[in-house]
Amino acid sequence: MGNDSSDMPGEGAPDERARPGTGADGAVGGVASAPALDVDPETAGVEEEDEAALPETAEAEEDGPVPDVPLATGRAVIAQVVRHAPNAPGVYRMLNAANDVLYVGKAKNVRKRLASYVRPTGHVARTARMIAATARVEIVSTGTETEALLLEANLIKQLRPRFNVQLRDDKSFPYILITGDHWAPQIVKHRGAQTRPGRYFGPFASAGAVNRTITALQRAFLVRSCTDAFFESRTRPCLLYQIKRCAAPCTHEIDFAGYAKLVGEAVAFLSGRSRAVRGELAAEMEKASADLEFERAAVYRDRLAALAAVQSTQGINPRTVEEADVFAIHQEGGYSCIEVFFFRTGQNWGNRAYFPRAEKSFTPEEVLGAFLAQFYDDKPPPKRVLLSHAIEERELLADALSVKAGFRVEVATPQRGEKKELVAHALTNAREALGRKLADTTTQARLLEGLAATLGLPRVPNRIEVYDNSHIQGTNAVGAMIVAGPDGLLKSQYRKFNIRSEGLTPGDDYAMMREVLERRFKRLLAQGPDKAGGDADADAVPRWPDLVVIDGGRGQLNAAQAILDELGLADVALMAVAKGPERDAGRETLFMTGRDAMKLEPRDPVLYFIQRLRDEAHRFVIGSHRKLRSKDMREAGLQEIPGIGPTRKRALLHYFGTLKEIERASVADLGKVPGISAESARRIFDFFRAGPGG
Repeated sequence: MGNDSSDMPGEGAPDERARPGTGADGAVGGVASAPALDVDPETAGVEEEDEAALPETAEAEEDGPVPDVPLATGRAVIAQVVRHAPNAPGVYRMLNAANDVLYVGKAKNVRKRLASYVRPTGHVARTARMIAATARVEIVSTGTETEALLLEANLIKQLRPRFNVQLRDDKSFPYILITGDHWAPQIVKHRGAQTRPGRYFGPFASAGAVNRTITALQRAFLVRSCTDAFFESRTRPCLLYQIKRCAAPCTHEIDFAGYAKLVGEAVAFLSGRSRAVRGELAAEMEKASADLEFERAAVYRDRLAALAAVQSTQGINPRTVEEADVFAIHQEGGYSCIEVFFFRTGQNWGNRAYFPRAEKSFTPEEVLGAFLAQFYDDKPPPKRVLLSHAIEERELLADALSVKAGFRVEVATPQRGEKKELVAHALTNAREALGRKLADTTTQARLLEGLAATLGLPRVPNRIEVYDNSHIQGTNAVGAMIVAGPDGLLKSQYRKFNIRSEGLTPGDDYAMMREVLERRFKRLLAQGPDKAGGDADADAVPRWPDLVVIDGGRGQLNAAQAILDELGLADVALMAVAKGPERDAGRETLFMTGRDAMKLEPRDPVLYFIQRLRDEAHRFVIGSHRKLRSKDMREAGLQEIPGIGPTRKRALLHYFGTLKEIERASVADLGKVPGISAESARRIFDFFRAGPGG
């Protein structure tokens, strides 16, 4: 991280979506733009409509009246473009008067597709609103419809148009890597570009699934997970060898041939030959037992148990499906949930639920089809994609994925057999995940309404920002902001602020909070003064907070209010939360400007909600502080620990190899180091786990 909140994702970056004609066009070329007409934003500005104001049901939305004048204006714009549009495949973008992209579409024949928008009647309400808001159309020609599909998916993810189905929470998936650039291969979790030599296995649905699998594989195959630097520095086996999770090739506890065999077995297991590997291990265990070598037999027994643990945590494992991604969609209450299961080498490598943003009038088939193209925009497809619903452009999607993958990809909606069972299992998970989502959303909505009523806010808050700071006697000071809204905690919106004011008095919490709030709100003011509008993204998360919460009492509240007043932001609601006596949860005091201090009943759900927000901010800021402190300690060595001089430092590094391993060590492990007494071991242990101030 850098020294500014702008180093975090999204903070301070210009909204590229607002200028689609500059970024994407230069990359793809071939743009044909219609000249913008004199469109009155008062009549054509349908894009200003709040999503929450849309009809509550799809039926009502379809049947709702559409104003004639804005629709005619948009049709005129599109009709002018149709005359020059190509009779060929391509991608078109509809933009409003503010140059925001409303919709990205693709067509086998762009002219015919655009002409369909010009007809005066027959449009569903969603399409009619889009046409009414259109002030300009841009076209990108492509060689084939397959290319158009791939480009469309890329542009939707990049531009996030309001009227498209949008994939949210599109994080990269983790893989397991067995490295190939060292004589003793290492097993590690990997994200991002696969540039390091070695064998990659995945994708896995989550980092937790990868970590559990790696731990079990270490027990089963004793493959090292340490870094090359740590490996080269060892003169004695580390703790992982003692707990039977590594064969210790670093100190030659196992020879090259023996370690290579272990790595080969791990690769074979991850490649789908798990039954053969288990058979070999069972045979070795029986042989060792027959030879009365019971210790060696016990090693094989433990390895077999570890392999059984891997497969038991994977739940359902298909018998006939070697490699596939399974997608199932369920819709309810105006929401869509798509559950994805990953099967590789005949093993279940996890599942993940997605909640794409789509208007209520979209059918499951429409949402699923749009989702799939975006999902595989930056991911390698498997040999088979199994779906719960038959999408309209199944063959086109299969062709596009085949071009992308370099081999034939099958896209199918199974009707019988094990494939059908896998889809049914995914559909059950989608239904349950959406049920939990709806329950959480309903609960969150009630909490926000209760918070607004309790604090006397003018409206239910859509964005709450909570600030906290952390330090140890003024060192490694860091501030943090967490964000909550109708969908709960918005972790992609979290920010950290490395405190960098010169001359800051160590431990001056007021000055730290002042710097954080000034940097945050000055940046918002630089982006634009419109507090009511200007969404941070297409999911309608406002940039400006409706409520700011800080950790502290009346003094912190007054200091924060003074900062906002200086910036001309007196209309931003501000609240301070002071910890109860003895820091007891449930006895907090709430402070707001111009009002008496408040205490809520200990069992009040609103109080629990406030506590959760404060605790999340504290967790986030402590984590940021510890990362910063660890970095400084790695750079400075062990000199900061009282009573640890050069001799003990050398002994610790000689025993553990790296500072990171010292930080992880228990008191008992530290006490085994020559020259480290029990008291020194406790002091070192406490130092690395000291709770920061703030």
